[in-house]
Amino acid sequence: MAVVTLGIPSVRGSSRPGDPTAQLPPRPEDDRLIDRYGRVARDLRVSLTTACNLRCTYCMPAEGLPVIPRDQLLTPAEIARLIGLGVRTGIRDVRFTGGEPLMRRDLEDILRAARGAADAASSDTVSFAITTNALGLEKRAAGLVAAGLDRINVSLDTVDRAAFAAMTRRDRLDDVLTGIRGAIAAGLAPVKINAVLLPEVLDGAADLLAWALEHGCRLRFIEQMPLDADGNWARSDVVSAADLLGRLSERFTLTEAGREDPAAPAEEWLVDGGPGTVGIIASVTRSFCGDCDRTRLTAEGTVRSCLFGDEETDLRALLRSGATDEQLADAWRGAMWAKPRAHGSDAPDLARDAFADTTRSMGAIGG
Repeated sequence: MAVVTLGIPSVRGSSRPGDPTAQLPPRPEDDRLIDRYGRVARDLRVSLTTACNLRCTYCMPAEGLPVIPRDQLLTPAEIARLIGLGVRTGIRDVRFTGGEPLMRRDLEDILRAARGAADAASSDTVSFAITTNALGLEKRAAGLVAAGLDRINVSLDTVDRAAFAAMTRRDRLDDVLTGIRGAIAAGLAPVKINAVLLPEVLDGAADLLAWALEHGCRLRFIEQMPLDADGNWARSDVVSAADLLGRLSERFTLTEAGREDPAAPAEEWLVDGGPGTVGIIASVTRSFCGDCDRTRLTAEGTVRSCLFGDEETDLRALLRSGATDEQLADAWRGAMWAKPRAHGSDAPDLARDAFADTTRSMGAIGG
């Protein structure tokens, strides 16, 4: 981790030759987290850990990711302070991710502190959510709701036990389903289900949708991006939104419903006339970077403005060296001003399906 001088945040990662982020235009006087293309960050993703109790092939290596020493993770108080700053600069949706956020035993403390900081920072409504694999969720769901949790997303790619075990390298499907039931019982319905589109689960996609409809869950399929820890992603293996729609249409009648919000990544379809829906996040074949309103904090406390932009601004060092709130906010604004246009590249002839190389896998970034 590079050293940070107060007010001049360091950037981890190297600039690509000719990268226009190396020479930025002057940043406007604006309190919000705005970038050069007029996008304003309202959605904050906060990774709490790189640890996880599953080993999904598209996210984690079989041996897991390197453990981050506890003293290098942000504390509940530090997380809350940064969230409060984010809310003051326009953040209205906060999502805790991992790794697996339930691996943090202090998750309830984090939620309580973050909720308090958000309430103190603004009278506007701020939504708090987590993305989880749901292992152990049934034991903690009620406590998380009491601590301030509003919504939950569960990662579940298949309801076929053998396929689940192969993809996650763990035979834990029954435990995940138990966790989902616990979330529903705690009042977190509708639970959103995130399923990564892989060739090996395409045949079971309709079964997963049927299960989600039966249990009142909102299912979203996500095209796989090249963020797997093993580096095996290949464009030829990508299951596209069109592939999925064709397969689902063999069993269901789908009617396009568009997006709930222009910045929302999922395109929605009514299933058999509704009210049930299915969403598709076509991050590879139908890029939505132009409407991106996200900013990310890694588990080590760095700001990452784009999934495919390796440049990271170290806020933890600023926090621990006595920076004021304004210095922290200014560093964050600077990081967002340098946000790339799309997929980590500012090339004017950027192809919609182009991806820049990234040194972090999805499990280390937090989604």
